[in-house]
Amino acid sequence: MVFPPVDTANAEGLLAVGGDLSSDRLLAAYQKGIFPWFNTDSLILWWSPDPRMVLYPDQIKISKSMRKVLRNEQFRLTKNTSFQKVLEHCSSVKREGQDGTWITEDMKNAYIELHKRGVATSYEVWEGSNLVGGLYGVDLGYIFCGESMFSLTSNASKFAFIKLAEELQEKGCKLIDCQLYTEHLASLGAHEISRKEFIKYLK
Repeated sequence: MVFPPVDTANAEGLLAVGGDLSSDRLLAAYQKGIFPWFNTDSLILWWSPDPRMVLYPDQIKISKSMRKVLRNEQFRLTKNTSFQKVLEHCSSVKREGQDGTWITEDMKNAYIELHKRGVATSYEVWEGSNLVGGLYGVDLGYIFCGESMFSLTSNASKFAFIKLAEELQEKGCKLIDCQLYTEHLASLGAHEISRKEFIKYLK
């Protein structure tokens, strides 16, 4: 399956249907600004929406209440220590307007393979010895493609996202791809840009 040009996606951002979820295909998709999103009982759907929700790492918004959370050492952050656990927790999070999980078993296996290749990354948030939040995504170096996050206690996913942004800023990463608009991401400083502008960051 060769992906068509992203500017041929329909008004909702749907670009292609079908193919497989091999790690090579998944990586090729991200490198072109394309991501999979579908229900367990449907064909694989590949998306490249316009506009695109993004966050510039140096524009992360940290509220006064979150600054207190960051200072009080309630949470502890690790990276790539519990990738599969983060994936499992994220698979139980429903996306708005969608029934059931969108992280299928085939998709999990593909991300696990990307993790073994050093491309898919997880950030884990711990409260004591308990995993209470985290996120995972695909790290292309110049862009971090955020896939999903979860929180079992208040502010845990925000903590992970803020720490991600801070680390990426230090590394010189240009952009966090958040894919689609949510109020939660907007409250953290993410905003929409055109697909044309987004694609420039992939070159």
